[in-house]
This record gives sequence, structure tokens and C-alpha cells, in this order.
Amino acid sequence: MDFAYDARTEELRAKLLAFMDEYVYPAEQVAHEQRARLASPWDTPQVVEDLKAEARRQGLWNLFLPDAEYGAGLTNLQYAPLAEITGRSPQLAPTATNCAAPDTGNMEVLAQFADERQKKQWLEPLLAGEIRSAFAMTEPDVASSDATNITTHIERASDGTDEYVITGRKWYISGAMNPDCRIFIVMGKTDPDGEDVRRQQSMVLVPRDTPGVTVNRAMQVFGYEDHYHGGHAEVTFDHARVPVSHLIGEEGGGFAIAQARLGPGRIHHCMRLIGMAERAIELMCRRATSRTAFGKTLAQQGVVQNWIADARVTVEQLRLLVLKTAWLMDTVGNRGAHTEIQAIKIATPRAVVDIIDRAIQLHGAGGVSQDFPLAELYAGARTLMLADGPDEVHQRSLARREIKKYL
Repeated sequence: MDFAYDARTEELRAKLLAFMDEYVYPAEQVAHEQRARLASPWDTPQVVEDLKAEARRQGLWNLFLPDAEYGAGLTNLQYAPLAEITGRSPQLAPTATNCAAPDTGNMEVLAQFADERQKKQWLEPLLAGEIRSAFAMTEPDVASSDATNITTHIERASDGTDEYVITGRKWYISGAMNPDCRIFIVMGKTDPDGEDVRRQQSMVLVPRDTPGVTVNRAMQVFGYEDHYHGGHAEVTFDHARVPVSHLIGEEGGGFAIAQARLGPGRIHHCMRLIGMAERAIELMCRRATSRTAFGKTLAQQGVVQNWIADARVTVEQLRLLVLKTAWLMDTVGNRGAHTEIQAIKIATPRAVVDIIDRAIQLHGAGGVSQDFPLAELYAGARTLMLADGPDEVHQRSLARREIKKYL
């Protein structure tokens, strides 16, 4: 395993670091001020559109997509240090580079499973950053950590038309509040009584303006509405009808598509989490060297030194595990990296939450205020202990895999 960055990665890292310093960090406060003046809090501040234009001009665009026909053609190992950099400003940088969830996962699904007509209609404008999308799987009335519990019905129309009729309720559907969100990828059951519970589900493309689709409300995350991410909505599908041609892949293939989508998504989240931890460490060090208490700077206090040292050790460990996982995904595929993908999904959010929590403590009241990004970083990191499968589900699966070796 050679984790030295190759020439292309180093070139992109240098460009991306300069882009962050020159454009992204200065835009954070500007975006906050512009959003306060928008007619709707879900509209996109102009500075975000300016960032997107500049990123595209510099070639810092669609870096996440390994398919060279549609994206940058980078391997997971090449993309990992770039995603880490964007994670330092998770509200702006991923969107600016068209590398923000849920669009990234949706574009991967479309690139891998959609037919040519579907790609033309939905993938191309997503790749161009002209529209946004949402992935509708989680439901409020069942334990969605077990995807076989999904109850949304996708039924063939009984009136002889070549259509599906979709009925169900979803929530925490990321991106759905954004007015530029034009398409949902909806997971539901086409064969609810099928013998194989992993072949009951399918995925269909549902335009947001389809009659019967209602975006009911924005769900908050620790009190945040996550405007930059496009919010997390509760959505109702009340006999919404779409052509059968909107099916992605085949009937019964929804569970497999979901697993294919979530693997890369999990590692992308972990890559960005490391960037969030690095931002927290930087803020800790700046605060510690600039504040005095009880006759010494905070940096001279033993407990603060321990926090900073422990944070650095933890980040270095996490980064190596994430890079190993990326390397395995590139060399033996997602299945071959299954254990490592689960390991980073368990370890990274948990550790980064702790680092950000210490940074908040060091900042005192400022740490929970809007004057620093720490509170919002904490909310985002803590949420990732639930997103893409709660930690306990991954622990259960990982333990079974380990135990199986001895049976």
C-alpha cells in the first residue's frame, strides 16, 4: 500500500487549497449575510453560484465521480485527500465543486444504472450543476436502518396505463427543500409479498413537480435547517404517477442499487469528516494561543495540550484507515473493502464528534455561537452517526463477519 499522493492528486490538492483560501473561507460570512436577505431561506446565495463558476473554471468540478466519461476519473485514493480539504468548509466547498451529497450518490446511481434517456434527462444537468436532486428512502413509520422495512408502495397502474403509482411518506430527504431540486430517486416496494425480502424493492425517478408529490416541511437537525444542503424534508407521495420507463435498472433491484450507492457515500462522508476535524484542531490551536486564563495562555494549560495532542493522534489514525479503505475499494472493489468501509463508518464520526466537542469546550460560549463554525460542524458530524446506516447496524454486521471466521 503506497499512500503517497501521485502527481495529479498533488496538482489538484494545490489548486483546491488555494481555492479554499482565496474564495471559500472568505465566502462563509458573505453567504451568511446574503442568505439573511433572500426572499426564501432555501434560495441559493449569489456567492455560492460565484464559487461554482470559479471552481468549474479552475477544473475543480465533479471530482468525486470515478467514471471519466462523466466525472474527473479519479480513483478513491486520489479523491480522498481532496474530499478532506472540502470537508473543512462542509457548507460551501462540496456544493461549490459539485461534490455535495445527495447529488453525488444520485449521480453515481444514474451513471451506473440509468438508461441513456434517463442519463440525458437527469444526469447531464446534475453534472452541469444546473439542477439538484434528492434520494427518498428513509421513512418515519418504520425502522429504516433495516431497508427491507420500507413500506412505500410502487404499484403498476390498474387502469391499463403504462405507469407506476407511488404511495408513501418519507422524511429527512436531503436536498428536497432546495427550489433547484427537480428529481427524486424514490425507493419503494414493487413486490411487497415477494419471497426474497431483498428483491421486493425498486427505485424510480419521480420529478418533483409530479402531481401527488408534496414537500410538507423541513426537518431540523439539532435546530439547524441546513439551508446550504438543501434541507432535509418530509415528503408525501399520494398516488403519484410516473411512466414505467422511470424505473432505474430492473424491478426488484432497488436494494442492490441502494447498497451500491451507499458504499462510496460512506467513504466520502468519512473523508470530509477528517477535514472537519482538521478545521476544529486549527481553531483550537488559534484559540489556545490567543486567550489567557489564570495567568497563562490556554495553550499552556495541561488539559488543553492533552486535547490537542489526542486530536492529532486520532486524525492521523483515521486518515490512514480511510486511505486504506479507498485503496481497497480501488483494488478489490467495494465488496472486498466491506469490513473497512464499515470500520471507518463506525470510527470516524464518533472520533470527530469528540474532537469538535473539545474544540467547542475550548471556545467557551463562542463555541456554541454562530460566530464560529463549530456548533454546526458538531451537528453535521453527530448526524453522520445515523446517516447511511446507524453505527450499531454496521457494528452488528462487522461483528458477524469477524465471528464467522471462527465458526
